[in-house]
Amino acid sequence: MEVLRIICTVAMLLSALALIVIVLFQSGKSAGLSGAIAGNSDSFMSKNKNRSRDAILANSTKWVAAVWLLTTLALSLL
Repeated sequence: MEVLRIICTVAMLLSALALIVIVLFQSGKSAGLSGAIAGNSDSFMSKNKNRSRDAILANSTKWVAAVWLLTTLALSLL
């Protein structure tokens, strides 16, 4: 049982550090007043929206946060 607790603790620490790094690498989503005036001027970039760096980081944030949540719940039950 103690080995499982150590494994969960290490997984939680690694996922917490990964979550911090992933969130810090993401760019801000607010375009401000210039985004409201310009409208949809970046239609070429919106075609590859799922493959952009920000989309990959946002998707990985969700998965790493889920791993962190599950390891936290597992540690609370042990």
